[in-house]
Amino acid sequence: MDILECSLLNGQWDSKLDTELESRPAIAMLAKDVIDGKFREVLTSLWARAFFRASGLQDNSYEESFSWQLPSVADEAEKELIQVVLAVASLHAFIQANWTGPDLDINPSEVIVDVMNPTLISDEVLDMKAVSELAYGGEPAYHLAQHATFLRLAQLIFALPYHHCISVCWWRLRTMIIHEQLLDEAVPLPTDAHDSLGSLLQTLTGDTGDRDLAGRLQLEQGRLEHIFCHDKAASDRFVQAARATGLQYELTGALGRRTKFQQNDLSQLVLLAESRKRNDSPADAIPDNLVDQSCTPDDMSNMTYSNLPVTLGLNDDTLLEQTIFTSSAPSSTTSQLSHLDPVSQPPLHPLDQCILLSLCLNVRNTSPSHGLTSEQMSPYVARVISHPKNWSVHTMALLLRSRLESGRTRTVERSVLQLQALVDQMPTADSPLPERLLYFHSIPLPSKWEMERELALRFLTLGVVKSALEIFERLEMWEEVVKCWQSMEMTDKAVAIVRDLLEGRKEEAESVILRGKDLPSPRRGKLDSARQAKLWCLLGDLEPDNAVGHYERAWALSKETSGRAMRSLGGYYFARGEFEKAISCLQRAVKINPLLSRSWFILGCTYIRLENWEGARDSFSRCVSIDDEDGESWNNLASMYLRLDSSQNILESDVSGENQLSKAKSFSNRMLAFRALKQGLKYSYDNWRMWTNYMIVAMDVGELSEACRALTRIVEERSAKTGAECVDEEVLERLVNAVTRVPAGLDQSAGDDDRRRDAVNNPNEGHGLLRRVLDLFDRTILPRVSSPRIFRAYARLLTFQSRWEDALKAYLDWYRCSVAGTFEKEETDAEKWREAVNEVEDVVDVLKNFGPRVQGINWRHQARSIVRTFMGRSKDFDDQAEWSRLVEFQSELRTEE
Repeated sequence: MDILECSLLNGQWDSKLDTELESRPAIAMLAKDVIDGKFREVLTSLWARAFFRASGLQDNSYEESFSWQLPSVADEAEKELIQVVLAVASLHAFIQANWTGPDLDINPSEVIVDVMNPTLISDEVLDMKAVSELAYGGEPAYHLAQHATFLRLAQLIFALPYHHCISVCWWRLRTMIIHEQLLDEAVPLPTDAHDSLGSLLQTLTGDTGDRDLAGRLQLEQGRLEHIFCHDKAASDRFVQAARATGLQYELTGALGRRTKFQQNDLSQLVLLAESRKRNDSPADAIPDNLVDQSCTPDDMSNMTYSNLPVTLGLNDDTLLEQTIFTSSAPSSTTSQLSHLDPVSQPPLHPLDQCILLSLCLNVRNTSPSHGLTSEQMSPYVARVISHPKNWSVHTMALLLRSRLESGRTRTVERSVLQLQALVDQMPTADSPLPERLLYFHSIPLPSKWEMERELALRFLTLGVVKSALEIFERLEMWEEVVKCWQSMEMTDKAVAIVRDLLEGRKEEAESVILRGKDLPSPRRGKLDSARQAKLWCLLGDLEPDNAVGHYERAWALSKETSGRAMRSLGGYYFARGEFEKAISCLQRAVKINPLLSRSWFILGCTYIRLENWEGARDSFSRCVSIDDEDGESWNNLASMYLRLDSSQNILESDVSGENQLSKAKSFSNRMLAFRALKQGLKYSYDNWRMWTNYMIVAMDVGELSEACRALTRIVEERSAKTGAECVDEEVLERLVNAVTRVPAGLDQSAGDDDRRRDAVNNPNEGHGLLRRVLDLFDRTILPRVSSPRIFRAYARLLTFQSRWEDALKAYLDWYRCSVAGTFEKEETDAEKWREAVNEVEDVVDVLKNFGPRVQGINWRHQARSIVRTFMGRSKDFDDQAEWSRLVEFQSELRTEE
């Protein structure tokens, strides 16, 4: 890779490039200006003047208007390098205007020259055109993005064919990530987007490659996967990036304190991390005061640096600013990082800090949403905040801390104030632009409008609706504005706002209206169609009686590209039972944007209503491929496999009878259902209905140990509300049968070695299952609920173990809960009395069989007492034929004595 290309990717001027200034001074100087953030000099240079000459821009698209010529450059490699430099300048100018700040000092109209229209086209017109062209996959781009023209130009330049500059595929990736953040919803990219990155990564990871550059590429690939919610793939990329840069990290524990009044040291989570030793570089150089290990935690939190965002103090009367570790060593002594002192860890390289922040985000995405997840994320953020080294990285770390603190009463105030401070710092020039851009592509820093939106949403959670409403109206996020009015129970106000926008009585933005006046009316309509379509969808949500007309109008306005219109219309038809129409709409919606799992989910539910099991299976399969933490979709997918199984069995039995092939297919479907439920339960652990389905399917496929685990969870979840009804007694008895069907004793000389080994090791029957079933009875069921069938099953299990005394006690507990044990004198039901007589006979037989084997028990006396008590309660039935059996029992017991 050309050394100039490497410097552009790194965002740093390499000292080795001084020779380039002598050999090709013009190109090298242009690249240096880009690295230094001097975009005005680059975009108004002679090469830029020639390159950005357009023809008929007012009537044509950007792609049609530019010929991208550099007549003064003959060498093809140099021409490509100049194109890349100009494209990077355009991309970073857009990023400066909308992400990092400070305010941009150049406008698109100063860059573009239209040879057919010498009079300057206004910046507003150029940006409107760019915003309309940046809409992609049915999703509109944010219409108030500043200087969107620069992003569109960068897109078009990077899309040109290149044969010498191998870094172009990486710049395309960076442009894609920025473009995705501009859209309302994530949209899938072309399939060939990643193809050329593989060879570039191999080049960078080779023996002569740049380890940090390879780590950056893998980190940015992980960021793209993160945008699409492909959390597993993103996690793999982040780990590979850490391996490439040589970052070592470990989440462990160390003794410390978190509150001011804590007396005893407790184990606290801490992230040990260490960067590999690098040669001196600009990125490694940090001020001495940032590495001063003598600073106390309180000092660190109160420090401010002129070129870094302000870190606000907590100032709480109980919580410390940060955890104070009192141990000089982590609890794990076998780790490679055991030499690190949790109190004073060495500063990390900024790139390694970016990797830790990405790993922190992945903890949240791959874990359930509860306090433990926040506790696990906090050490990553604290490790980065402890040694601030770069403006963008530190901003991202403070933003993540603000998000983590938003759910706790003692930290929510700092959370909001810190977020407000981060929003306010964007337009300021408190740090140089090159520093802000240095690691921008390696962190998921939100745009200015997204950060303000997050602040408004934070206000909403605190009940500060008016402040949130002001921000949303300024950002023209009308969907959120409507939600604010609805939360105040003023839906009519929300309807009025949307209607005013659509009918022109309220300006969506004064500047947008003024821009439109510079264009012919057909062009203005085309530019505004995406926003208008979204507003019509919003009006449809607010006016259910006229929803169909509003959604269809949105669909027509967008020229059948609005995924939102079809999603809303499909949901409307589904709610009203018009399933055929719903399927038609939802199929169009998922074709436009197949990344929205909710659309696939509703489509799957619609197929279920029409008993189209294969269509439903495919839909829910797409749901879980997009979001593998969607427990409900996993449950529905399992149900579809079972439905397919039953329908195939009916069809095959009707046609040709059941055969071995159909049996194998049926079992395969049931196993797929079992695996789907097992995966879904990881994310719906408290859903007792899913556990019930899992238990039944597990019994069906022979996974009895899993069925036992499922029954345990069901009892834990439901016993307090439903009592003994929460226990599926049939399943419980089948589990006991599976244990007791093998011989109780495993004599070495008694049989086959393989059978004996299976009986011990097989977790789904015999002795391998015994312990699980015993735990189910002893730890879960019996401490919570009881019933006659439960006690009887338990007694059978104890009998299998030859625990005669416990088995006898369980049988007697069964009798006390049975019909005979609870028989009342006033009872008149003869059938119930006959059932009770049989139970008396059973318990007497049990006492005869087990009594002699238990020492210290007078079983005959107990048996006589049971018979005598029952006969005393049921004297009204002495005319029944079964009464003579009771008399015989009594006589036999007296004779035996």
